[in-house]
Amino acid sequence: MTARWPRAAGPLLGVFAVLALVHLGALLGGVPAVAQCTKPALMPVLTGYALARGGPPLLAGALLFGCGGDTFLQIGGDLAFLVGMGSFAAGHLCYLLLFVRHGARPGGGRRGLTPALAAAYGALLAGTVVLLWPDLPAELRIPVAGYSLLLTAMAFGALRAGPWAALGGLLFLLSDTLIAGGIAHWPQLPLPQFWIMLTYAAAQYALTEGVLRTLTGAARQPAPPPARTLPGAGVAEGRSTA
Repeated sequence: MTARWPRAAGPLLGVFAVLALVHLGALLGGVPAVAQCTKPALMPVLTGYALARGGPPLLAGALLFGCGGDTFLQIGGDLAFLVGMGSFAAGHLCYLLLFVRHGARPGGGRRGLTPALAAAYGALLAGTVVLLWPDLPAELRIPVAGYSLLLTAMAFGALRAGPWAALGGLLFLLSDTLIAGGIAHWPQLPLPQFWIMLTYAAAQYALTEGVLRTLTGAARQPAPPPARTLPGAGVAEGRSTA
């Protein structure tokens, strides 16, 4: 992986950090106009950072679908919520494809670890859906369950891209569980939007960094040595085709 615009990567990451801090500060300070303006800008700036570092189109797609989800969820209403959830689901599919194409096997090749992790993530999914199901509006139960399955698959797949991406997957799970808890009218933390956006922004950055580091590490691996041939092999081959 070769950085496209290495000089732009640092400033873009700085802009993302400033935007995230301003957005979170607006949520803490109760300034909704600033929060609404900064939220849709977060992922496009992070996309610029990823592309400047040489990130693949699928990573850009995952982040931009996140921007779509941010925008529609901010609009409010059941239809906008479903469209926003669908946009996030498309982003998770992009991440999954990235992890399958470029990641290592979950567990770093240790045979006993992958089934245990899969069972843990499966239990987390089942427990969350079972607890949420009776408290969700009837029309949202199936969509939320399907989305939760895809989200958990993405978080599990993130294990293939190293610790940064694994952390990002877990933070995404936490952020969306906080959203689902609000829809189910569970008791909320003080300033719930602050915690949702804090974990979400950190999740997207960690996933981005995990993918970029995985690709950079793959690019730095030395090429395999050329195959050695025995003396006279070429002569023998020439005779066999003569």
